[in-house]
Amino acid sequence: MEAPVLRRLRDLTDFEVADDNPDVRGWTVRGGDGQALGTVYELIVEPEAMKVRYLDVELDGRFHINEHENHILLPIGVAALDADDDNVFVPALNAESVLNYPPYVEIQITREYEEAMLRALGQDAATGNPRFYEQEFFDADSFYSRRRAS
Repeated sequence: MEAPVLRRLRDLTDFEVADDNPDVRGWTVRGGDGQALGTVYELIVEPEAMKVRYLDVELDGRFHINEHENHILLPIGVAALDADDDNVFVPALNAESVLNYPPYVEIQITREYEEAMLRALGQDAATGNPRFYEQEFFDADSFYSRRRAS
């Protein structure tokens, strides 16, 4: 079975964030310790399923390893929206652990990268699962549930 195609939202002219969900691009990403880690730069979607699978996060300057490694991808289900302010919380990361997170360079997202990312989040991915994106860490409903646009 072929892996689903993932694309940046900005590259899909006929796609937009669903009406009842906020567009989180530009929102602050905070770790489990409450510290700002960066901002949501882009949404990575699976067009066929019409679902956001990842948040492309641009890390704050203090975390940059080098100019080419200043982004990380977060599975949407490991994050949660702030009920009131424009923050995205990632309880599994903090200012220290984000330094060991695999950097994301805008290239094809491989299953090996996805596995490394999930390991960095302390998750055990069922990598041979043909329904890889149906696992809980890709559940967009849990991400948006605390903050539905009215």
